[in-house]
Amino acid sequence: MKMILDGRNLTLEEAYRISTGSVQLEIASETIEQLQKTRDLVYRLADSDVPIYGFTVGVGWNKDKHVFGSFFEQYNRNLIYAHCCSIGPALSEEKVRAVLLARLNTLLSARTGIQLEIVEMYKEFLNRGIHPVIPARGSVGEGDIVNLSHVGLAMIGEGDVFYKGSRVAAMEALEAEGLKPIVLGPKDGLSIVSSNALAAGTGALVFEKAKRLTEVANAVYALSVEGLDGNITPLRPEPNAARRMKSQILCAESMRKLLDGSYLEKKGITKTLQDPLGFRCASAINGTVLDALDYIRELLTIQLNATDDNPCIILENEEIISCCNFEITNWVLGFEMLGQAVAHLARSACHRTIKLSTPQFTNLSRFLSPREGEVQAYQTIQKPFTSLDGEIRHLMNPANTDYFSVAGDIEDHATNAPYVIEKTEKIIDNAFYILGIEAMHAAQAVDLRAGIEMGKGSKLIYNAIRDKVPFLSMDRPLTPDIQAAYEVLKSDELLDGLRAIAGEL
Repeated sequence: MKMILDGRNLTLEEAYRISTGSVQLEIASETIEQLQKTRDLVYRLADSDVPIYGFTVGVGWNKDKHVFGSFFEQYNRNLIYAHCCSIGPALSEEKVRAVLLARLNTLLSARTGIQLEIVEMYKEFLNRGIHPVIPARGSVGEGDIVNLSHVGLAMIGEGDVFYKGSRVAAMEALEAEGLKPIVLGPKDGLSIVSSNALAAGTGALVFEKAKRLTEVANAVYALSVEGLDGNITPLRPEPNAARRMKSQILCAESMRKLLDGSYLEKKGITKTLQDPLGFRCASAINGTVLDALDYIRELLTIQLNATDDNPCIILENEEIISCCNFEITNWVLGFEMLGQAVAHLARSACHRTIKLSTPQFTNLSRFLSPREGEVQAYQTIQKPFTSLDGEIRHLMNPANTDYFSVAGDIEDHATNAPYVIEKTEKIIDNAFYILGIEAMHAAQAVDLRAGIEMGKGSKLIYNAIRDKVPFLSMDRPLTPDIQAAYEVLKSDELLDGLRAIAGEL
C-alpha cells in the first residue's frame, strides 16, 4: 500500500495504519518544492546579523551565544549530542514509527527550513524499517527534545536502531540500505529535536486503542445484560433521542444492533424494572469516552498536520520568528479527560461483574458456580479486577501541571505530555483486562441460563470467549483464562466481526 504525505491531510486512522503496518510513503512534489524554498531562505539568512533562535544563536539559556557559519555542522552535531539524555526503556518499534511519522508530517508544513535530505531520511527510515532506539522517558512535554535527539543520532550514523528484528548500530543499517549519513547544516539540529512528535505520535496510537476499547465494551455489556436477564429498555431510541447526547445515542444504537435477536427483546420491561446503574447507564458511561475522543480528534489532527516548531519560518515575509507553537496544553488535557472517561467505563464493568456473581441480581448461583459448595468458581477473581481498578484510580490523576521552571528559568511551563499519554495507555490496557474478566462472567451466566436466544453481537463475543475460555465446570487456575480473555478482546478478528454487525463508532 502506498500513501502520499503533504503535511496537511493525515488522519489519526492513517497514522495508526502507517505505524502498525507496512505502508510505503511518498512526499507530494509541491511539498518538496516548498521545503526547498524554505531551505534557500535559511541560507540567505545564515550570515545575517539578525539573531535567530537555534540558528544564528544557541538554544535555551544559551540564546545569547552566537553561532558562526563556519561552525554550523559541529554546532548542530553538538546540539544532537547534548540533547541525547533521555531514559529507558526503549520505545517499541510501533511507537518509534509513530514518532517518525508525526515528525515527518509536521516537517512537511515547510516552517523549519530543514534540509530536504533529512526529510527524505525520515521517509526512508519508515519505508525501509530502520527504527532508531529512542528511550521513552525524560521529556517534560514542551517539545520532546531529549527523546527525538536519538533520531538525529541515527541519521548521522551513530547510536543504535532496530532493523530486521535486531538491534544494530545505526551505521550498519544505513550501509545495508545504501543510505549515507546526514551531514548537518544550519538549523538542522533544532529542527530534528524541537517537536512534540513523541507525545503526538504515540497519542495517535492511544486514540485508536481507546476507540477500540469502547466498541468492545459495548459488546461485553450486551453479553452481560443477557447473563443478568436484564432490562434493555434504556437502550431504546426514544429516551436516548430525548436526552440528545450524541455519544449516548451512538452507544445505545451500537448495543441495540449487538443485541438484535436476543431473548431480551421479547421480554420488554423485566420484573426488576430498573437494573443497577452499571447496566442501566452503560450507553451513557461508555459514550463519555467518545466525547473525549471527539475533543482529542480535532486538536491532535491539527497537531499532526501543522508546525510545532520554534522559531517558525514565514516564507512570504522572509522571516524566522520566535513563537510558542510547541505549546500543546489543549490536547494534552484531552488525554487526561480520556483517562478519566475510561476509568468510569472500567469501574462500571467492575460493578457489573460483581452483580453477575450475586444471586439477588441474577437468580443464579453464588459466584456463578455450577455446583455451589463444591466449586468456588469466580470468588477470588474479584480481587484482581478490583486491584486493576485501583491502579486506574491512581493513573487517572492529572499529571500535566507537575513541572519545574528550567533552562535558567526561561522554560517555566510544561505538560508532561509523553507521560500523560503513557498513563492513559496503561488505563486502557487495564480496562481491557477488566472487560475480559467481565466477559468471562457473562459467558458463564449465559451458560447457566441454558438455551437462551442470544443477540448477533453478543453471540459473536460469546463464541470468541468460549473458543479460548471453556465453561468453568470445576475449579482451575484462572490466570490463563484472564490472559486469554484479554487477548480475545484486543484481537482484530473480534473487532472486525463486531464492526460488521454494529458498525464502527
